[in-house]
Amino acid sequence: SHSRHSSMGFLLSCIIATTTVTLSSVSAAPQVSEPSSSKTIAELVVATPNLSTLLAAVTAADLVDTLSGQGPFTVFAPINQAFEKIPEETLSSLLTRKGDLSAVLLRHVVPAKLKYADVPMGNTELDTAGGDKIVVNKNNLGITIKSAAGDARVYLKKGIEASNGVVHLVNNVF
Repeated sequence: SHSRHSSMGFLLSCIIATTTVTLSSVSAAPQVSEPSSSKTIAELVVATPNLSTLLAAVTAADLVDTLSGQGPFTVFAPINQAFEKIPEETLSSLLTRKGDLSAVLLRHVVPAKLKYADVPMGNTELDTAGGDKIVVNKNNLGITIKSAAGDARVYLKKGIEASNGVVHLVNNVF
């Protein structure tokens, strides 16, 4: 199983390297340090090292264009450690099944811009981009999300603004 692990890591790094090259060649404009709000969600994911596994998954599912689209979107973005909680065989298998992978990822995307402050206190049921329903609960401790597949907690009280929506970092894939 050790060799499988390293080949999986290698596969992910290949996908990540390819994506980075593709996206950086698109923006040929000189790179000026700019406020994050001028980046699309896809570009933010590329620029955030702690989302490299999510980037590989989004790439494998052909969702980079979607997350570069007009939106607005709210993405509950699982950090790398969230993906590490998934058994490796499950994750490897999921990365090869584009339809299933896409369904999992789109469960983390809401077709609306929901900043932290916009989420009402208590439970709010939301429709995701994949057609699933999730329940977002906000209380004084923060925001949690429940789906049919699991639950997660939002890390920061402030999302990362993008030109086409907002990204909230979460601790689990749900």
